[in-house]
Amino acid sequence: MTRINQLRKILKKQEVEALLVTHLTNVKYLTGFTGTAGALLVTQEDAIFVTDFRYTQQAKDQTSCVIRENTQNIYYEIRDLLKELRISSVAIEAEKVNVTTFRLMEKIFTSEIIESEGWVEELREIKDAQEIQAITRAVEIIEDTYEHILEFIQIGMTEQEVADEIERFAKSRGSSGMSFDTIVASGNRSALPHGVASNKRIEDGDVVTIDMGCYYQGYTSDMTRTFAIGSISDQMKEVYQIVLEAHQAVSAAARPGMTGFELDQVARDYIVQAGYGDKFGHGTGHGIGLDIHEGPTISRNNHEPLQEGMVITNEPGIYLEGIGGVRIEDDLVLEADGARSLNRTSKDLLII
Repeated sequence: MTRINQLRKILKKQEVEALLVTHLTNVKYLTGFTGTAGALLVTQEDAIFVTDFRYTQQAKDQTSCVIRENTQNIYYEIRDLLKELRISSVAIEAEKVNVTTFRLMEKIFTSEIIESEGWVEELREIKDAQEIQAITRAVEIIEDTYEHILEFIQIGMTEQEVADEIERFAKSRGSSGMSFDTIVASGNRSALPHGVASNKRIEDGDVVTIDMGCYYQGYTSDMTRTFAIGSISDQMKEVYQIVLEAHQAVSAAARPGMTGFELDQVARDYIVQAGYGDKFGHGTGHGIGLDIHEGPTISRNNHEPLQEGMVITNEPGIYLEGIGGVRIEDDLVLEADGARSLNRTSKDLLII
C-alpha cells in the first residue's frame, strides 16, 4: 500500500476527499492488478477496487485492496459506493476519461466531480529498486537482441524482415512483447526519426538506424543504434561522431536537480555548434517505465528539476533529408551523484 499512501499525500495536498483511478496503467501501478477491467477509489481511509465477476479472484490475488464486484455498469457501482462512503466530491483522471464516460459520470454521480491531471503519473516518474530491476532486464533483452541482429542482417533483406526477427528473438529471451513498432530505417529512410520498418531492402552502403524496445514484467526498454552496411560516406561519418559526442555529453551531465530543459540543452548546444542545429528537431529524451513515453520529458518544454530514481532516455539525433540520419540512445537511471547507463552495447561506429 506504499504507493497508495504516497497518493494520499497528494490528495491531502490538493484538499480532495477521493480520487477515482480508471486508467488501467495507473491502476496497475497502484495495486498490481493486470486485468483489463476495473477502477480504484482511493480516500484517506479506504482503497476499494471495483471490478466484475471475471476478475474478482485475480484482483484478490494481486492486490491488497478491498474488492467490490460490480453487477451493474461500473460507474453506477461507483456512484453507489460514493454515496455509501458519503464522499461529497471526487477527483477523476480527466485527461484519461473519454467524453462519453465523463458525461455519464456528470449525469449519475451525486458527488461533485473535480478534474485532476497527472497525480499518479507524478508518482510513477520516480522508480523504486524493483522497477529499475525490471527495466534493467528489459534493456538486457533488447541488447542481446541487437547483438543477434548484427549477425542476422544481410544485404537484400527487407527492413520488415529485420523487425520481425527482432520481435521473435526478444520474445525468445523472455520479453512479453515490443513496446512500440520497431524502427528499422535504412539508407535515406534513416533520416526519418520514426521510420518504422518498411518493405525497403537493405543495400550495400546503407546507414541503418534500429530503434527498439521490449516489455519485461510490465516495464519497458528503449534503445537506438545506428550502423553502416559495407561502407559509410565521410559526411555521415562526421554526423555519427557529432551525435555520439552529444550523447556522451548528456550522459556525463545528467544529474538530479537540473531541469529537463537544461539537459536537453546540453545535446542541442553541441549539435548547434557543430552546424546541424536545424537537423535535430525532437527532444533529447523522455521517461520510461510502465509506458514507453512517460514523464519526465528531456526537452525545451520541461522546466521542472529532475529527481533521483527517474529513468530517462538519452537520444540525440541528426537527420539529413534524402541522405540519411543517425540516432544513438541509451536508458539512464538518475542517481544521487549523476546518471548510470543501463546499456553496455558499444556505441562506436560499426561498419558490417
